[in-house]
Amino acid sequence: MPKTVSIAIDGPAGAGKSTIARRLAKELGYVYVDTGAIYRTVAYFFDTWGISPKDIDGITRYIDELNIDIWYDEDGLQHMYMNNIDVTDDIRTPEISQKASLISAHAIVRDMLLDMQREVAEQFNVVMDGRDIGTVVLPNATVKIFLTASAEVRARRRTNELLAKGKKVSYEQVLKDIQQRDYQDTHREVAPLKMCRDSVKLDTSDMDIEQVLQEMKNIIARKVTP
Repeated sequence: MPKTVSIAIDGPAGAGKSTIARRLAKELGYVYVDTGAIYRTVAYFFDTWGISPKDIDGITRYIDELNIDIWYDEDGLQHMYMNNIDVTDDIRTPEISQKASLISAHAIVRDMLLDMQREVAEQFNVVMDGRDIGTVVLPNATVKIFLTASAEVRARRRTNELLAKGKKVSYEQVLKDIQQRDYQDTHREVAPLKMCRDSVKLDTSDMDIEQVLQEMKNIIARKVTP
């Protein structure tokens, strides 16, 4: 069986990883795996049960009650199913984002999801984004890119995105949430956010989506032989 190609995209919250990765996967004909959505689904599950993301005893007790499935529609959009319920839209809130960051710090959660993510990469050419794809999930990824931008730029982008969806948010609160998320992601004991030595850093603060997409294609072209 030919070796699959894996593109690992890591970076902080609000860096545009999901948007870019989805576009990139579609243009390359690869499968897009949004790992952040997987962790959000876990966080949403425990939130519905009233279990704090810091309650490791509660998480350990009920984690076997959770079944996660991923389904892709015709446009390549990843849908998350929690115990056969589509929660794709429900998990996209700032509150679930913060809880996902906390819950992803637990080894029991990461271990449960690790095989799921690796199996997809073994079967298909993938573009996978998250916080520890290049460092933990796919350490031998064909291409590793660390996508980032200033906290202020990320907060402005996220605010506009949420407002466009009809959410009532303020830039100041979104910025505070992003700064808190950055701290949580970089200081957790299990798989903290950090750039790999063999990653290519791409700061998108002064770039639009088309410029970012083209630069990523250039990076990939240098690593992947047609």
